Amino acid sequence: MRGHESSVFSISVHASGRYAITTSSDTAQLWDLDTFQRKRKLNIRQSVGIQKVFFLPLSNTILSCFKDNSIFAWECDTLFCKYQLPAPPESSSIIYKVFAVTRDGRILAAGGKSNHLHLWCLEATQLFRIIQMPTKVRAIRHLEFLPDSFDAGSNQVLGVLSQDGIMRFINVQTCKLLFEIGSLDEGISTSVISPHGRYIASIMENGSLNIYSVQALTQEINKPPPPLVKVIEDLPKNKLNASDVKMMVPSGRVQRPTKSRDSKIQTRILKQDLTGTFENKENELSDGLNKKRLQILLKGYGEYPTKYRMFIWRALLQLPENHTAFSSLIDKGIHEAFINLQKQYPIKSRKLLRVLQRTLSALAHWSAIFSDTPYLPLLAFPFVKLFQNNQLICFEVVATLIINWCQHWFEYFPNPPINILSIIENILAFHDKELLQHFIAHDITSQLYAWPLLETVFSEVLTREEWLKLFDNVFSNHPSFLLMTVVAYNICSRAPLLNCTLKDDFEYFFHHRNNLDINVVIREVYHLMETTPAHIHPDNVLDVFVALTKGQYPIFNQYPKFIVDYQTQERERIRKDELDYLRERQAVEDMHAEVDQQRIKDEAWYQKQELLRKAEETRREMLLQEEEKMMQQRQRLAAVKRELKIKELYLQDAARRRFLKLQQDQREMELQRLDDEIERKVQMRDQEIATTTKDLEMRQLELESQKRLYEKNLTSNQEAIAKEIKEDADAYRRKVDLEEHMFHKLIETGQTQSRKTQKIIEENLAKAEQACLNTDWQIQNLHRQKSNDLQRNEGYREVANLLRKNRRKESEVLNAMMEEEAKKWKEAEEKGFHLRSEKKASALSDESRKWFLQQEMSAALEHAENPCNKGEMTLETERLLSLSCVPLVSLFNHLNLD
Repeated sequence: MRGHESSVFSISVHASGRYAITTSSDTAQLWDLDTFQRKRKLNIRQSVGIQKVFFLPLSNTILSCFKDNSIFAWECDTLFCKYQLPAPPESSSIIYKVFAVTRDGRILAAGGKSNHLHLWCLEATQLFRIIQMPTKVRAIRHLEFLPDSFDAGSNQVLGVLSQDGIMRFINVQTCKLLFEIGSLDEGISTSVISPHGRYIASIMENGSLNIYSVQALTQEINKPPPPLVKVIEDLPKNKLNASDVKMMVPSGRVQRPTKSRDSKIQTRILKQDLTGTFENKENELSDGLNKKRLQILLKGYGEYPTKYRMFIWRALLQLPENHTAFSSLIDKGIHEAFINLQKQYPIKSRKLLRVLQRTLSALAHWSAIFSDTPYLPLLAFPFVKLFQNNQLICFEVVATLIINWCQHWFEYFPNPPINILSIIENILAFHDKELLQHFIAHDITSQLYAWPLLETVFSEVLTREEWLKLFDNVFSNHPSFLLMTVVAYNICSRAPLLNCTLKDDFEYFFHHRNNLDINVVIREVYHLMETTPAHIHPDNVLDVFVALTKGQYPIFNQYPKFIVDYQTQERERIRKDELDYLRERQAVEDMHAEVDQQRIKDEAWYQKQELLRKAEETRREMLLQEEEKMMQQRQRLAAVKRELKIKELYLQDAARRRFLKLQQDQREMELQRLDDEIERKVQMRDQEIATTTKDLEMRQLELESQKRLYEKNLTSNQEAIAKEIKEDADAYRRKVDLEEHMFHKLIETGQTQSRKTQKIIEENLAKAEQACLNTDWQIQNLHRQKSNDLQRNEGYREVANLLRKNRRKESEVLNAMMEEEAKKWKEAEEKGFHLRSEKKASALSDESRKWFLQQEMSAALEHAENPCNKGEMTLETERLLSLSCVPLVSLFNHLNLD
């Protein structure tokens, strides 16, 4: 079952049949049986398991019992906690395993692995009695109260199934062991009691099924109750404790109490005349009751005790309880006259309708006249409602009523009992002529003011309590008491009846409840019974009470048999005619049904064909629509693809333009940077040339002054010095040429690698446009290089002219110096030593420059193998350009030093 993780071990159904509770060890769920849906779920902690969750009988209360002995009561509709039972005393604390509740829901019995039983009063929510079972009982396996139709639901007998397989039945009030079933040799495994308490079905441990008769087992219980006594002393309930409520069940069976001479408590019986006149046999009832004593009790209290009313009625009516005879009547089934009873009498309770139907059918099977008696349901209904849980008693009460209190009712069948109504009219005429004259004046007959009361046995004009009180007196007196009651009811209602003038008002009065005291009516009945003359008294017409016979029910034929037989024959003939008519009509209906069915089949076939055709057309239209939708989707998809392609091309073109623009900007920035570098180099070169020119001019002036000073001293060694200078100059030029060659080679290598790198990048990005840009850039570079070369050539020419001038002047200076050689020899040697030092320094400088060029060459080769970014190329180019000026500067400095 959904929602339960463990097996369901208990199912409890609400009295209305709408709700059910399923219980497992982990949870309990409330189900709606109309919709078969779960309404609520009781979740508990895993450490606290559930013992049982069930509905209290005839109430909306749910009782939940847990394994920790906690018991809660909940409202079914709102699940509001109404109360919680307190913990039992520690001296008799047991773990509850099994539970039972009386039919009225007032007493809860609980037991477990102990020989103690706890009885809880659910109204007071307290433990009021602890019953100790015999020592043989060590554990209680099952508890169930024995139902009784006459205890108003306050069940007194509790069945206790113990571990030894014996089920003991005890009286919870007297704590007496009444009887037991099962034995040690043939133990009971499980047991259940029928709803009416007549039978006990037990499954034995050997697998057999035993059914016990409760009537045979409870002969001692059915004895009449003891005389009424006055209680001299009783303990107050608020002073009860665990020791006070504890009572022991004796092992033996219950014994009748014996009189004790030492008893100090005196009992006082109700006052009554204990003469021999009341001890005659005709006043002694079957159950040990005395009719005269009951009548005295009835006159004293006005009614019988509610608790014992059904028991007293059974005794007064001397019901035989013929189970076999009644079962044979019930087994005949529902009589055909009452099959459609619910149409004539729509009763809300299906159970009550079913019991009424069975009771009326049993009466009809008992005597044929009752199948044609129209007022029989009205007559039997109050008794059916009262004894709906015991159909046998109900049938026998109604049968006894018909035999005794309905005497001579069926002599004028199917007309009302005119003779009985005449008796009532004569009694009314004797006791209240004015009221009878009023009835006659307004054309109101006894069929209107008496017969409605008789055929419904006053159930329409009295409440339940009033009706029960009335029939306490009816069953306790002569059958004429019922007829006198009709007269007394009219006499007690004479004031409103005398005010009625319309027939409808009279009909309404005798079919509805009126503001009338039933006690006054009963007293008036007794008065009429005593004051009515003998010649009009019903006692002369009606026989004394006769009980139903034991074993078989008596034959009831107090009716005009020929009329009933004629009606039966006529009804049988009509039934046969109806059957023939029904058969013919059924045949015609079958033919019509067959024709209609064939027509329906043909129409269904045509409709099906039409539906198939429409479905085919619909499918075709749907197919065309789907194809059209597919074409539209394809067109939209193609348009989307075109848009995406155009967008992609646009994005690619925008990215390409953006990249080309970025590359162009970078090239322009590079060219601008190169232009700035070249311009800076040109400015530096111009500054150097200007500085050199000024230095040369100054040197020329110095040489001219030296020429004038030393032209006389330079004589013999001029040629040798000139030769040496020439050699030095040639060596210097070769060195410069070598450096120039290495420098140009380095530049060419860098430019070649730069072109390769640029070519690779340009080919990967945009070959066509990049080639054009590179070509333009190369052309611009070539133009700039050409212009730079032209400028450099012009500078070289100027320097060469200056050098030629310097050489001529140097020749003149050398000639002057040769003349002064002799004089300056010593000074020349010192200068020679200085010159050698300078040469060594120059050699070191040459080696350093050579090493530097080699390092740059190796770096250029590495760069050729691993190209770097443009920024590094640019820095390298600037460094090389800056180094390219070093040889020229060093050359000019060297010339200046010379």
